[in-house]
Amino acid sequence: MDLMYKSTRNSNVKVKASEAILKGLADDGGLFVPDSIPAFDVSLDRLKGMSYQEVAYEVMKLFLTDFTEEELKNCINKAYDSKFDTPEIAPLVKADNAYYLELFHGATIAFKDMALSILPHLLTTSAKKNNIKNDIVILTATSGDTGKAALSGFADVEGTKIIVFYPKDGVSPIQEKQMVTQKGNNTYVVGITGNFDDAQTGVKNIFGDKELAKTMDNAGYQFSSANSINIGRLVPQIVYYVYAYTRLLANEEIAEGEKINVVVPTGNFGNILAAYYAKNMGLPIAKLICASNDNKVLYDFFTTGTYDRNRQFVLTTSPSMDILISSNLERLIYRIAGNDSDVNAKLMAELKTDGKYSITDSMKAELKDFYGNYATEAETAATIKNLYEDTGYVIDTHTAVAATVYDKYVKETGDKTKSVIASTASPYKFTRSVMEAIDEKYSTKGDFELVDLLSETAKTDVPNAIEEIRTAKVLHDRICAPQDMKATVMDILNVK
Repeated sequence: MDLMYKSTRNSNVKVKASEAILKGLADDGGLFVPDSIPAFDVSLDRLKGMSYQEVAYEVMKLFLTDFTEEELKNCINKAYDSKFDTPEIAPLVKADNAYYLELFHGATIAFKDMALSILPHLLTTSAKKNNIKNDIVILTATSGDTGKAALSGFADVEGTKIIVFYPKDGVSPIQEKQMVTQKGNNTYVVGITGNFDDAQTGVKNIFGDKELAKTMDNAGYQFSSANSINIGRLVPQIVYYVYAYTRLLANEEIAEGEKINVVVPTGNFGNILAAYYAKNMGLPIAKLICASNDNKVLYDFFTTGTYDRNRQFVLTTSPSMDILISSNLERLIYRIAGNDSDVNAKLMAELKTDGKYSITDSMKAELKDFYGNYATEAETAATIKNLYEDTGYVIDTHTAVAATVYDKYVKETGDKTKSVIASTASPYKFTRSVMEAIDEKYSTKGDFELVDLLSETAKTDVPNAIEEIRTAKVLHDRICAPQDMKATVMDILNVK
């Protein structure tokens, strides 16, 4: 029996995995969720002897049931290859009483590579399975990392085009340089004069425009998404939590069945949701520690049960988390509402009209495995400095938010359970913030001068992703207002 996918806003909608991947977003604006969370059919003891690719297959086959073994293994092997600078794909590094799961060894040195290396292959395989004749237009909003990872993944993939919108003044200089220098005849990058939430809302509005969909279909196009709202992004993210646990087992750091905590720096909620799904599959996870920056909308939600985006948007040194509308939280809301799409749809309507909603006490009780806290800018910088001085290990700003919140959790609870911290980006992606945190004397240096200083400081090689953009030519310089995003898409595709 195939595992079916429902819309979080209408449980009567049911599609296969390949259809959910193709659509990205349900027609009613809901997100696709599996009918049920499958349990492991292979023991963790067996998984500990497997490679990353083998673990990926054992996890993903349970969710993507309409893919054949050959199709799925082909997607996995094309994704997790020499694009990653280590055969482990996602190594674990122990530093200062925690295990850092390094998710930044892919082509664009951020955790988005873990899913966006495979999504193009899942998508093109899904198109063939469903006899799609149109070109697929990937439409994506990014707070910094998804954009480059998606561009890299889809560049020159036959039968696709990709358009990425990013906040013009809301990403790091290196993040922006990575995107605007992207090669590929099918790649388009647009800066918007707004923030990430404006970009994300604009993309969602385009997806929901039925008349535009008809116009695009007549022109031989159909939209899909590379954002974490796509189930084809979420399922591959479950893999690395399973892999991390099995590495701890293999290294005899834990006993089989021993519970671990997972700490995730969180913006759009997809990464920590993947850990929650892994827990529901049977992975022994105790606490899911949700770390926010000064845009602490999720911390407030876990503390009060009210999600309220009506607040000042703060630009921080961890820009990939500068988000007030955490799209993937909807999947969790649906689940804690007892998989009731009517309850979820009502709450999402309140979010759209009032900018906030409150969950019931019974729903709040379902969040007992989550802990939320946040890190200020000063705390984030101090964590980078202290970890480096104590251990020589250098982390980026997003990982530092997680490490700060983890320290707060341990002090607050006394819980000494072994913990895995999701290290979501290379420090080379945020060299200025990282180096200034280590020592203020670096504030006068140029961005690429800081790259070399970071290499000396961390005693690590400069990643290829940084080397190749030092002198790369800017190929994308288009800018538009948020309200002009639809017109920009039509212009790019030459659709009248």
